[in-house]
Amino acid sequence: MLKKREIADCGALFELLKDPEVFPFVRQKADTLDEYMFITKQGIELEEQKRMISRTILDEWGQPIGTISLFDIRDGTGFLGTWIGKPYFGKGYNKAAKEAFFDEIFSQTDIHTIFMRIRRENHRSKKAALKFPYVLPANDLYPEILNELNQNGVTYDLFEIKKEHYFIHKRHVESFCYSADSQLREA
Repeated sequence: MLKKREIADCGALFELLKDPEVFPFVRQKADTLDEYMFITKQGIELEEQKRMISRTILDEWGQPIGTISLFDIRDGTGFLGTWIGKPYFGKGYNKAAKEAFFDEIFSQTDIHTIFMRIRRENHRSKKAALKFPYVLPANDLYPEILNELNQNGVTYDLFEIKKEHYFIHKRHVESFCYSADSQLREA
């Protein structure tokens, strides 16, 4: 489902990235394949410096279909950026990729809060974010961050995922599934 970023995946990813329904909402924009390869190489270097974490999202056949990244890492926080190619919209990849990424981030790093900035007009992303019970609207919680995000004429809404909220939800779901499975075996 996820793997570390590789230059070899850039061709397939760039083809998906340049779709008009994807491109406007991607943080690391590139107009050419060479530019996208350069941006990817920079991302790999930032990951080595522990300033960014980025993964390629794969479909069930191991083909690259998008990326998920944690940008601007500092003081145990970072900003999530995810994009998936249009042919893969609405097929469950976003949810699966995010949960795999959150598992990795929250269990293997010292990150405790993941922020999501979503353009106010990006209704598809806001709707997808709010499907996760551990994602909380954060405009009122972090007005200084929100003001900083909205300085350049683009209006964002801010959301947060806290490590403890994520793991509480995950334990609750696992407990429910275990309980349901036990009841089925007893019946």
